[in-house]
Amino acid sequence: MELGKVLFVDDEEHIRNSIAQSFDLAGLDYECFSSPNQMLSQLNKEFNGIVVSDIRMQPMDGIALLEHVQRIDSDIPVVLITGHGDVELAVSSLQNGAYDFFEKPYNNNRLMNCLMRALEKRLLHQKLLALQNPQSLNVMDAIIGDSGPSKRLKQQIRTIASTDVDILLNGATGVGKELVARTLHALSSRASAPFVAINCGALPLSIIESELFGHEKGSFTGATSQRIGKFEFAKGGTVFLDEIESMPLDLQVKLLRILQERNLERLGSNKLIDLDIRIIAATKKDLLIESESGNFREDLYYRLNVAVINIPSLNERKGDIGLLAQYFIDKSVNKHNISGLNINSNRLLELENHDWPGNVRELKNYCERLVLGIDDVSAAGDDMRKYENIPLTERMRLFEKQEIAACLTAHNGHVQSCCDELGLPRKTFYDKLNRHDLNRADYI
Repeated sequence: MELGKVLFVDDEEHIRNSIAQSFDLAGLDYECFSSPNQMLSQLNKEFNGIVVSDIRMQPMDGIALLEHVQRIDSDIPVVLITGHGDVELAVSSLQNGAYDFFEKPYNNNRLMNCLMRALEKRLLHQKLLALQNPQSLNVMDAIIGDSGPSKRLKQQIRTIASTDVDILLNGATGVGKELVARTLHALSSRASAPFVAINCGALPLSIIESELFGHEKGSFTGATSQRIGKFEFAKGGTVFLDEIESMPLDLQVKLLRILQERNLERLGSNKLIDLDIRIIAATKKDLLIESESGNFREDLYYRLNVAVINIPSLNERKGDIGLLAQYFIDKSVNKHNISGLNINSNRLLELENHDWPGNVRELKNYCERLVLGIDDVSAAGDDMRKYENIPLTERMRLFEKQEIAACLTAHNGHVQSCCDELGLPRKTFYDKLNRHDLNRADYI
């Protein structure tokens, strides 16, 4: 889904011609109209775009147009252009739902930046609607994000899912390893069979072997009946072994045999049971380092290290934060039955520039606190309070980073547009990207 269309309304031809040139230079998709009546047929709840209108027009003025758009869909951004005498009227329109207003003569760069943000807001809203509509979803939509790293991750998933090879997922805590595993399962030929998730670090040592491999009646004290283990239960499907680095070494030997032979013996039995399963293992640690230190079997590591997916951290895909945050906010709003809440541009900038060591899980929890009105200890708020206790040079560095990140966001990572807006040569701009550890690909 791409940035939508700008519908511009003004009854003066020379103004329409002038702003059309600005739209062309900005690379925007647009259409100009001399009266609101000419463009109303294009507006509906599925419209992906924004409305920009002069206030003083006949027979329908900009305020009446705003009210009409609000009745169609209150989430369509409307930007009003006003003459000097209409500022009070325009301010009042903000309270009635207008996205922004500009007084003539306006700064063209500021106007274009505003329109880009409004288009991104509308695009975000349309994406969220698609995510909330189960009929429009495909399996891959569960992985929210369209940044460069997210697109590469999705392509890897598509490529590997159709094979039947075992998979190793590498990723820090909270990046969504189980979500990726479930998506791989849903896209595979095993989708109609069970998906069995096992957290190797959460199972007590006393029962983990029985849980995984099953047991026969009387095989040990307390085994009053036969039990089918997780591997056997997953017949025809997928077994997801999360935190595999926590699996005891003696059980790693048995897992290696399962991977090689595709059969097992229940505890207390000598009968081999054939297994038709796919193994997806996940770890937050480097298994090679773990094997070199004696905490993980080297032979098991090399058996798993065939099809590997490295899941990016949230800090590596900051371009997804706005979509993820609004998605989590909407879910929390529905969960707690609270009136709708949207992210303003300043808060979004705070979120995009914050360090998220807890990744998507941390962002999700923060958004729930935000909805509940208890974000005073929020991560983003902490970042802003730190400004009070740091030297001026560091404040300036953080401010510069925020400004560049905001510009990249507004222009979808387009370097020349950012250089033009910030008044920087390309080389200087790239030097600043390196200095602030910003990657333009994350904003495309």
